[in-house]
Amino acid sequence: MLIQPTNPTPQPRLGHVETIIVQSRKLSCDGGLGALGHPKVWLKIGDHQTFCPYCSRLFVLDPNATTDTTH
Repeated sequence: MLIQPTNPTPQPRLGHVETIIVQSRKLSCDGGLGALGHPKVWLKIGDHQTFCPYCSRLFVLDPNATTDTTH
C-alpha cells in the first residue's frame, strides 16, 4: 500500500537551461539577444563550468580545450 504524504515537498521543474561549450576559461556574456539581451559581463571558469548571473546560461569548459590556466 502506497501512502501519499499530506504535505509533499514541492518539486519545481526548471525550464530549459542553455548550455554552451567553450574553449576558454575567460569569456563574456551579453544574453545573445542584441538589444533584448543584458549588459555584457565577464566570467571566469574556475573548475569546469560557470553560469551567467543575468540569463543563467551555463558555460561548460570543453574537456579537450587547451587553455592556459596560469592567468
